[in-house]
Amino acid sequence: MLENTTQLSNAAKGYFIKTERFKTTYISYNFYLPLDRDKIAEFALLPFVLTTCGKEYPDFSKLNFKLNKLYSASLSASAEKVGDYQLLKMSISVIDDKYALDGEELVVKAAELLNSLVFEPSVQNGAFSDEDVRREKRKAIEHIRGEMADKRTYARRRLIEEMYKDDIYGLPKCGTEEQVAAITPESLYKAWRELISRAAICVNVISGVMPQNIFDDIKARLALIDRSGAVTVGNSVQTKSIYAAKRVEEEMDVAQGKLVMGFSAEVDPDESRSAPFTVMCDIFGGGPYSRLFANVREKMSLCYYCSASGEKRKGLIIVDSGVEDKNAKKAEVEIIRQLEIIKAGNFTDFEFESSKRSIVNSLQSYGDHQEAIDAWYTVKSASREPISPEEFAQYVLKVDRQSVIDAAKTVKLHTVYTLKPKGEK
Repeated sequence: MLENTTQLSNAAKGYFIKTERFKTTYISYNFYLPLDRDKIAEFALLPFVLTTCGKEYPDFSKLNFKLNKLYSASLSASAEKVGDYQLLKMSISVIDDKYALDGEELVVKAAELLNSLVFEPSVQNGAFSDEDVRREKRKAIEHIRGEMADKRTYARRRLIEEMYKDDIYGLPKCGTEEQVAAITPESLYKAWRELISRAAICVNVISGVMPQNIFDDIKARLALIDRSGAVTVGNSVQTKSIYAAKRVEEEMDVAQGKLVMGFSAEVDPDESRSAPFTVMCDIFGGGPYSRLFANVREKMSLCYYCSASGEKRKGLIIVDSGVEDKNAKKAEVEIIRQLEIIKAGNFTDFEFESSKRSIVNSLQSYGDHQEAIDAWYTVKSASREPISPEEFAQYVLKVDRQSVIDAAKTVKLHTVYTLKPKGEK
């Protein structure tokens, strides 16, 4: 898939990912910055402000008119955590030129539009528009409150906060409601200046044909910016095991309790050697064949749901489950027991092969969606030579039982977070 890589500037690369499966071209800017306790909210808000207006399009109606002229091209924005880094994304999707009337160069125009939004925001006197900032702050606060209302999401977030109390990874990806409220048009402009000069940048172009001069235009813009202090994305700090697991309980007015367990694990950051960890996590709590689903949820009926997910950049596994309070302790004991079964190598051949087959099928499906392809190569951009989903699938197929057992033996319980209904004993 990855056809070529272009050096755009210091700590800035462009990737052309060729695929002829789609009738559209997808272009994304991806900015990596180290998580910063004092600036996380400003940086998280930036992509959303930048994709709603710009110097050439000072309000959304003008920007929307331009998008409609590009055959309803679509803009999107996001802010995520990837290991110890904040990932900020701005992207545009537009139909390929060969489907346009009169041979119009839609892709180049869409790229120019995205470039103008990134590098030429709507600012005056060193500040963004107060109206634009207030609007996006309101949306961001609504999003934070929405996560609070979703108790499964809230419980996972609280586990992370407790596990990483003294670590930057414990920061919420968009900051707190108080931090968002404190953002000013001036502070947001300073954050934008820092973003374009200091962030590591990955520009992905996913299309059947490389758009003409697209990377040259970005190079020219970046050449006007002092990027001598740009960051290099490195490995994140792995989660350290602790002697005795930390326990945190909270009570809320909820109908269903939540049990979320965080585990530390030793994971090799090299893509070619991390596949056993991926398979082990999936056998533990991936699909319907997994130990947690088949035993804790189905056979023993201790949970409404129970699954495991891994973050190999941090050496972290999270098991989250919905439980009745009377079953919480039993579920915790059984979850630990299922992990011990994997450590002892007593998982079945069916579980082992089903897991590998499921992971490979999932990796093969990345090519079905441009957004998924973009997400894959964005995260892999920190590697010297990013591998494709197909290449990683080959590593998965070569995983043997002993390497899964070895990966499981490094896993240790770190923190248990329980959200209980009020008044439950």
